[in-house]
Amino acid sequence: MASQGTAPPARAGIVRIVAASLVGTTIEWYDFFLYGSAAALVFNSLFFPSSDPLVGTLLSFLTYAVGFAARPLGGVVFGHYGDRMGRKKLLVISLLMMGGATFAMGLLPTHATIGVGAPVLLTVLRLVQGFALGGEWGGAVLLVSEHGGDKSRGFWASWPQAGAPGGNLLATGVLALLAAVQSEEAFLAWGWRVPFLLSGVLVMIGLWIRISVTESPVFLEARREAEAAAAAEGAEEQPPVVEVFRKSWREVLTAIGTRFGENISYYILTAFVLVYVTVHLDLPKSDALNAVLIGSAFHFVTIPLWGALSDRMGRRPVTLIGALGMAGWAFAFFALVDSRSFPVISLAVTVGLLFHGAMYGPQAAFISELFDTKVRYSGASMGSQLASIIGGALAPIIAVELLKDYDSALPVALYMSAAAVVTAVTVHFARETRGRDLTADETAAPAPHPAPEREGSVPLGG
Repeated sequence: MASQGTAPPARAGIVRIVAASLVGTTIEWYDFFLYGSAAALVFNSLFFPSSDPLVGTLLSFLTYAVGFAARPLGGVVFGHYGDRMGRKKLLVISLLMMGGATFAMGLLPTHATIGVGAPVLLTVLRLVQGFALGGEWGGAVLLVSEHGGDKSRGFWASWPQAGAPGGNLLATGVLALLAAVQSEEAFLAWGWRVPFLLSGVLVMIGLWIRISVTESPVFLEARREAEAAAAAEGAEEQPPVVEVFRKSWREVLTAIGTRFGENISYYILTAFVLVYVTVHLDLPKSDALNAVLIGSAFHFVTIPLWGALSDRMGRRPVTLIGALGMAGWAFAFFALVDSRSFPVISLAVTVGLLFHGAMYGPQAAFISELFDTKVRYSGASMGSQLASIIGGALAPIIAVELLKDYDSALPVALYMSAAAVVTAVTVHFARETRGRDLTADETAAPAPHPAPEREGSVPLGG
């Protein structure tokens, strides 16, 4: 495909696209993380009652993992239709599915009311959440990546990434506020339902914003050329998922490895830490929630800065900073949390999330740049969501089990550090993608490792 590269975007246009993606991803991550926080704090007693708090929490996190199991399926389905029908339509569908499932969770009867039916219904809704999120990430980052110019893609594409801490900030903040103003009895009786029901309002806002954006010009041009080629040759197009595994399986593996350490560290820093602080250290849940709240605020602000830095240094160097930093910080993290001091716990979470942001910020542009347009939604979604199963889905479960078996955080720190090393090794051997022309077909002939450019650096956001 001949091309002169992806043109630099008009600022007003790209800001509107970024805003739509950021609002949408923030709402979807709010819904998804709300479950994770509730699983650590209330679902263990309301839906999985047990005499052992850690056993109840473990069962609660198993349904949390079910949402991750549905994400690759969502990635395949949304990726297929997103590569055929467009990014925008599928993003609207994913938002409606996620919001509907979360709102319904707020209406569920508990185990005390209907017995075993309560956790079954909760699990079904969690599957819907996971399926929807499996299609959300790929579409949101691609819509921005394909609208943005080649030289500033890292900055613009990192904004949907900021939707993750943005959603976590909202979810944790609402839970922290309710926990602060309510008694324990009131929070368990009905207060926990409020943030789930609030999702209905947030989805309507996100839907209104998301419908207003335009489809990706890179996708529209690729579809026109693919349809013309298919008509001229009389050949039927292969499903995108088939094309991904036939031509781009190396890129899928690269995406999985890139996300592995990032995924595991994030869910230990934000979900498992709630269990560790409240159950193992027997501190108030407000300490854990507020520490994650503070860390998420810094995380939200710094992710775009890491993305912008990747436009100057390259995707690989910035990701390596985060991966190697996390590999070392894993040990300091638990040592600081064990201090039982709220300011020190907050510092531990915040620094951990800063290292995570260095991996996460460049990731949207990096994974988008690995794949050609006709399979980009499918490839990016499958790579990222397969990583979520072996990474994020199991992370809280493995961490809780390690804590339960050894009564020590050291095994959890070793697990977290080893995962970060996997990401560092993957990125070290990956090819640099910074500045790739997204309209060009490069899968058939991967480019060598280019040296980072030193000239023509783009001002922040420019």
